[in-house]
Amino acid sequence: MNFELTSEQEAIRDAIERICADFDESYWLKKDRDGGFPQDFYDALAKEGWLGICTREEQGGSGLGVTEAAIMMRTIAESGAGMSGASAVHINIFGLKPVDIFGTEEQKNRMIRPMAEGREKACFAVTEPNTGLNTTQLKLKAEKRGSTYHVTGQKVWISTAQVADKILLLARTTPLEEAKKPTQGLSLFYTDFDRDRIRAREIEKMGRKCVDSNELFFEDFQIPEEDLIGEEGEGFKYILQGMNPERILIAAEAVGLGLAALKRATAYANERIVFNRQIGQNQAIQHPLARNWCNLEAAWMMALKAASLYDAGKPCGAEANAAKYLAGEAGFDACQQAVMTHGGFGYAKEYHVERYLREVMVPRIAPISPQLVLSYIAERVLGLPKSY
Repeated sequence: MNFELTSEQEAIRDAIERICADFDESYWLKKDRDGGFPQDFYDALAKEGWLGICTREEQGGSGLGVTEAAIMMRTIAESGAGMSGASAVHINIFGLKPVDIFGTEEQKNRMIRPMAEGREKACFAVTEPNTGLNTTQLKLKAEKRGSTYHVTGQKVWISTAQVADKILLLARTTPLEEAKKPTQGLSLFYTDFDRDRIRAREIEKMGRKCVDSNELFFEDFQIPEEDLIGEEGEGFKYILQGMNPERILIAAEAVGLGLAALKRATAYANERIVFNRQIGQNQAIQHPLARNWCNLEAAWMMALKAASLYDAGKPCGAEANAAKYLAGEAGFDACQQAVMTHGGFGYAKEYHVERYLREVMVPRIAPISPQLVLSYIAERVLGLPKSY
């Protein structure tokens, strides 16, 4: 059992650090104030081929694993880019996994390469206003008429819809009351984002201003049948293929952001003099920061375990969920402690840690709440009865 990065993995980390060095914290502070998608950062990663890190080589990618992708996403967040930088490229890494597994060769060639090369952006539309995380109850309807699906309804909390060229959409093609079980009757599509038929209303939110979140309104949005992924009615099964990688990457991003906060807090604790001594000399400052490091390292180990299991083709649901939970909590604690270590200055934007605290709420809440992770572990690992 080896916990060290390979020379190739170290080279990936170093290459991403070099790219991120051109986008320092003043860049991300300005993006946090002004908004606007970080296109130049996205292009810099695309130019060096990093957006296709997990994409097969024959589809324009590097053919590496989720382990390498986790290292990349941790490095981006840890650079000071936080969730703003990570979320700008997040979907490129895992989003089209269902197409890779269940799509036809024609679909793979047509859909995956442009994403891997950074020529197209996509958004992933699953969540709806009245269903939350209860995906089986989705109501967005896709009715087939001839060779076209007509879509009507709403989605919410859809990232990058303001800049997306494509949409990965989960819709109900069989009414819930007619489906044999709730997980059936949902279909997955990857198609053009038609702004004449989809209205995207941006949601003003707490952090990560430069990566938009939206409510989508579909008004007779039309999808050609060649953009259906796999079989009609099996979409819920397909999106499960992307859930474990997403949890692992979110965990890596939370760890990176927590470490960025810890680095700033530690530096401040070494520099700040109060009562004629460094505040870092006080155990009331030392111990919480030391605890943050321990918890972040533990979360990172779980994320690497989950990633290695996934890359080996082994079950990793418990580990991926545990990594997401541990990293979300450890990242939040580290960002909160960074603000507290700075005292009043932690409340000032120029010290960056208040931005980290706002952004770390993303991996703590999404893509699944910590409470549902604990329910999953209780049921699937400990064998306790289902609670919901």
